[in-house]
Amino acid sequence: MTDTHPTTRPTDATYLDEDLDLPTELLNTPWIDGHNHAHTLSYEDRERYALSGCAGMVMVSSGYHWTPYKPVRASDIRYLWDDAINRRAAIERNHFFEAKLGLGVHTGVRIEDPDAVLSAMDEYCELDEVAVVGETGVTPSQHVEAWDLDEQRAVVEAQMAIADDHDLPVILHTPNTSPPAKRSYRPELGTPGYEKNPGLGTEPVIDGDNPALEAVRIDVEAAHDAGLPEERVIASHADENNTAYLMEETDCYLSYTIGHSWLVGVDAATVADAIDEYGPERIMIDTDCANVLRTDPYAIKRAMFELYRYGIDPDDIRTVVWENPKRVLGLDG
Repeated sequence: MTDTHPTTRPTDATYLDEDLDLPTELLNTPWIDGHNHAHTLSYEDRERYALSGCAGMVMVSSGYHWTPYKPVRASDIRYLWDDAINRRAAIERNHFFEAKLGLGVHTGVRIEDPDAVLSAMDEYCELDEVAVVGETGVTPSQHVEAWDLDEQRAVVEAQMAIADDHDLPVILHTPNTSPPAKRSYRPELGTPGYEKNPGLGTEPVIDGDNPALEAVRIDVEAAHDAGLPEERVIASHADENNTAYLMEETDCYLSYTIGHSWLVGVDAATVADAIDEYGPERIMIDTDCANVLRTDPYAIKRAMFELYRYGIDPDDIRTVVWENPKRVLGLDG
């Protein structure tokens, strides 16, 4: 603090630490979004990714929300894959970030003839633009029509075996345990910001006190049976319900979805706590931005600053947002 001031009286600035060393490198640190559905977004949303420093992404085309028919047929899933393949190059050309694809069979809705699409998946996975199988994974309950647990598991394991054959990682859709709502919305209206028809969820096909965690355990067992190494399994939508199991009992990677924290309660503080507890070596973050959700293309960039504010070292932040996804997903960067 100096004895003289150009201002009439001392201001707040007089009392600040003048030697503060801010991590300006975070302004230019590249980052990768390892799980989104950006091909369903607007041009402007994808431009926001580019403007905020996104160097690469995996656009996941397995999503039953934009398949209008229920139950879903194999031809519907292949249409989603083909549409993403058709648009990927133009997206990459327009926005300059590396755009790869994730192709999979999501179990959030029953597929009438899964063998038909699984038999085609092997050839799709030979494409250079396919970086990931998924998202997939057992889900406790479905949309519109329930899917038997054993049948779900068989479909998940078959995809994991294909991924292993092609040395690809698998993105798991791990069920979130959302925080309790302060008050329920009218059931006929659903949740604002999530454009999914309310009241169409089926009764759970997994019993027990913690179906969401049990689904993850079943997925890991399926990976073992398929011969897929755990280090090629990315548990997307990781949360406080499954972090301890995945970190302490598996070698899987965890990807925390922070693009819609308002819905699932997972945010930068959740990620910071996980880094403090387990280190950054197996942690990533993703946005899961999609056209059916109120999501934020800036979420990862915002989280980088928040992680530093929460005390995370800039080198660890770079590991989480760049080094880990670049290596695990096989992106060039």
